[in-house]
Amino acid sequence: MGRILAIDLGTKRTGLAVTDPLGMVANPLETIPTHNLLGYLKLYLEKEKVTAIVIGFPKSLDGKDTQMTQPVLALEKKLKRSYPAVEVIMVDERFTSKLAMQTMIEMGSRKKDRREKAGNLDKISAAIILQTYLEKK
Repeated sequence: MGRILAIDLGTKRTGLAVTDPLGMVANPLETIPTHNLLGYLKLYLEKEKVTAIVIGFPKSLDGKDTQMTQPVLALEKKLKRSYPAVEVIMVDERFTSKLAMQTMIEMGSRKKDRREKAGNLDKISAAIILQTYLEKK
């Protein structure tokens, strides 16, 4: 069994989360600049066995595309082409940022810290996307 990697793609930053080697528990991994994503993934996939990549698929509440829908679809296509042995799965990401913020509040993060640590929000969002996938699986 291998790890499952989750991606919460953003225009500036991208949150990443990963499961344990047994693929059972989602953990926040990293927040990286979006322009470094493909290089980061290449290095990560060379050192870790990843069997699937879960990408947060952005839709508005009424089911319409958002500004990130096309970039996410382009990423999906690149990943499928570059890593044909790795399954690429799209997961609805509506409400993940709100859930991530709520998680930070419940963990005792102060308002000032939440503003300063936007990167935490991204990787927690990725972990929520991954946990959503694991629960449905």
